[in-house]
Amino acid sequence: MSRRKKIYEGKAKIMYEGPEPGTLVQYFKDDATAFNAKKKEVIDGKGVLNNRLSEFFMSGLNQIGVPTHFIRRINMREQLIRLVEIIPLEVVVRIHAAGTLSERLGIEEGTLLPRPIVEFCLKDDALGDPLVSEEHIVAFGWASQHDLDDMIALALRVNDFLSGCMLAVGIRLIDFKIEVGRVWDGDFQRLIVADEISPDSCRLWDIESGQKLDKDVFRRDLGDLADAYTEVARRLGVLPSNVTHTPKPTLVN
Repeated sequence: MSRRKKIYEGKAKIMYEGPEPGTLVQYFKDDATAFNAKKKEVIDGKGVLNNRLSEFFMSGLNQIGVPTHFIRRINMREQLIRLVEIIPLEVVVRIHAAGTLSERLGIEEGTLLPRPIVEFCLKDDALGDPLVSEEHIVAFGWASQHDLDDMIALALRVNDFLSGCMLAVGIRLIDFKIEVGRVWDGDFQRLIVADEISPDSCRLWDIESGQKLDKDVFRRDLGDLADAYTEVARRLGVLPSNVTHTPKPTLVN
């Protein structure tokens, strides 16, 4: 597929005009960022891994009746997706305490929460993606109460699916975030899962060792990020078991 007009470029992906009305081409970059892009690095192969992993999760959700924007993978770095109107919120589902929840509430990382907790953050890098309440969301018109109810229901269904996928391969799902988009069928609005689902947007710990297999490896300088993502892909069968991450070839004298 020929490259088309660039629509938007974010920290980890680029959106291009799609081949048909109502579609986009989503390109996964190798860029890794943390702390609202204050920490940046290019990780060779990261985009390929996230493309394949997001395809795996989005396809699985589509198959069980959870609607997503994913149509099909085009190549190793690109997906064909449905054009949606993104709601300017990150929907965060926390199963175990970690990250900012541990910092805010003083709960030890890894503690199992009484039930999955759904939080909302405003998508605004300049403000640091602040936590917002349902009252804020409805008052400022970012989403209606009905939208919020649907977003929570979607997020909990994604949680059930992801938790099962990960448990089956010896990985504990700690938390994750999704984005939700609006699509219109005539006058009828539906909400669907958009953006991506990958180790960039999930916290994943090995059940036995507690080893982190997500972007915290990059945030906290815990090792090679591509190796961690490759391990997740290998366990899920997204990559053959004999594939390992290798750096780019270098010239030798």
